[in-house]
Amino acid sequence: MRLRFIHHFASCLAVAALAFTTWMPLPALAITTDHSTIALATMSNKVDAKAKEVEGKLQSAAGELTGDTGQQIKGKAKQVQASAMNTGENLKDGAKSVAKKIGDAADTIAKDKG
Repeated sequence: MRLRFIHHFASCLAVAALAFTTWMPLPALAITTDHSTIALATMSNKVDAKAKEVEGKLQSAAGELTGDTGQQIKGKAKQVQASAMNTGENLKDGAKSVAKKIGDAADTIAKDKG
């Protein structure tokens, strides 16, 4: 009886993960109204990272419920991969912010001299 419940619960988790990864990219498309490819790519990468994180958590939880150490490890690995993806996106965002500030400062200096 308990094994049947665990199997049913793991199946529900898999369906939830599939639904999450299928529906999550849609808001990224709706948010970008300026048709900026860069903004869309960045949003998509962040959504992909979040989906990978959730997928890893679900896989790890399913592995814990079933006692499958392999699934637990794979789930944790996906969470680490998602963390690396997020770190990369944060670095890109920081570099863009610094570049914008430098450009704004250069414009200000050029206006003052001109």
